[in-house]
Amino acid sequence: MTAVPPADWRSRLDRAADRLAALGAPRAFDPADRAPRSVPHAPTPDRTHPAPRLVSLEAALEACGLRDGATLSFHHHLRNGDGVLNAVLDIAAGRGLRGLRIAASSIFPVHAPLADHMRARVVAELWTDYVRGPVAEAIGDGALSGPLVLQSHGGRARAVAARELEVDAAFIAAPMADASGAATGARGRATCGPLGYPMVDAAHARQVVIVAEDLSETTLIAPEIPAARVDWLVQVPSIGDPGGVRSGTTLPAEDPVGRALAALAARTAAAAGLLTDGFSFQTGAGGAPLASAAAIGAAMGEAGVVGGFVSGGITAAHVALVEAGLFREIRDVQCFDLDAARSFARDPWHHGMSAAEYASPIHPDPVAHRLDLMVLGAAEIDRDFNVNVTLGGDGLLIGGPGGHPDTAAGARVTMALTRLTGGGHAKLVEAVRCRTTPGEDVDLVLTEMGVAVHPAREDLRDRLAAARIPLVEIDAMIARAAAEATRTPAQTSDHLLGYVESRDGAVMDALFAPATG
Repeated sequence: MTAVPPADWRSRLDRAADRLAALGAPRAFDPADRAPRSVPHAPTPDRTHPAPRLVSLEAALEACGLRDGATLSFHHHLRNGDGVLNAVLDIAAGRGLRGLRIAASSIFPVHAPLADHMRARVVAELWTDYVRGPVAEAIGDGALSGPLVLQSHGGRARAVAARELEVDAAFIAAPMADASGAATGARGRATCGPLGYPMVDAAHARQVVIVAEDLSETTLIAPEIPAARVDWLVQVPSIGDPGGVRSGTTLPAEDPVGRALAALAARTAAAAGLLTDGFSFQTGAGGAPLASAAAIGAAMGEAGVVGGFVSGGITAAHVALVEAGLFREIRDVQCFDLDAARSFARDPWHHGMSAAEYASPIHPDPVAHRLDLMVLGAAEIDRDFNVNVTLGGDGLLIGGPGGHPDTAAGARVTMALTRLTGGGHAKLVEAVRCRTTPGEDVDLVLTEMGVAVHPAREDLRDRLAAARIPLVEIDAMIARAAAEATRTPAQTSDHLLGYVESRDGAVMDALFAPATG
């Protein structure tokens, strides 16, 4: 394979144009025309009887009548503790199924067996919001015969509701269900918090299988998955390890640089005039963004401000903000630790929401569009403020869009926090290796040097300058990051892995495998 130096997203889309067309990829993203072409379909009809209880997952696959090429969906509320995806795919392989499309809201190291199923052609395509670990490595090595399609959380909800991503069978891991098939993540040994992602799948999949660890002797009150959305109920000894909920990028930073970035985020938010009564905000995954929750809370306490809601992936730090009287409520699509999961089960102000309500661009009023401030992380940021959270400096898959582009597009002010370098690679660069979130949606970049303001936000520049926030041009950040980097960016090959889809259903960027040798 020919090695190609890293280039900008325009060059990548040009290189991939013919192959993307052959894959049936949608139009290229246009920042001037973001209106989704998608039209939501009516949900599948309500089931009029309780879901039949089956004796095993094997019986569930038999009952669903799955064929080669079927689309199976899974969710990631147990994150690196999930056991259901692996169990279902092992059975599918044993039944001789081939060419499956897997629509999993995220893939973690625990899903390593999926790599073998890709190599054996049991799985041909992977549509997901995030992928990391052995599966990501296998994709980079060419194990996937079909395309990898990376969607945002809101984009996935849009595609499922519009039947652009048609799910034949949704396998929903549930800590607890009742005899009718209704399911929740608020109770049971494997409590994980609200089942926000599969709520969309349950509404639109052709068939829905609840895979429950515990069965309630009484009818569940306000389950996330109502019985009318369920076709089949299976009880299993275990759906996985809830300890895997708190892992990796869901841990707040505790090092000096991470804490300093969090403190700078709080100072910047105050200087921008955002910390007012009713203020709403969210933190993305990543150490410094998650640490900013406590720093912003402290600044609100000093100012005597009471916010409206905090949303997104929720941790104990977010729960503490409400318990301290700094916010009135939480809007939660998934929990990032078990303290948050316990709060969802216990606290009346802790509200679950579906992925569609959270971030779908075809939802009439998504929560992501009501945010005053979004604090995000980044693997790379370039001169045009484009952000990459998909590929590392070595060219390997390290994640995916998640809710990053959804919240950046929706928030009144979006700030991206990152160190100048990571793993020896520059994180402020001339051109990102993958455009995950377009620079038009990123207002501020915060590093150890200070704050860079997007040229379109002169209003913010004036406010921050008046408050003596250290302002730095993005070019200066790029130059210093390059000077401090100890590793050169890896070259890419001409092997197309797939593409990143924008939240409105266009192609944001093309994904090429790293060069080897």
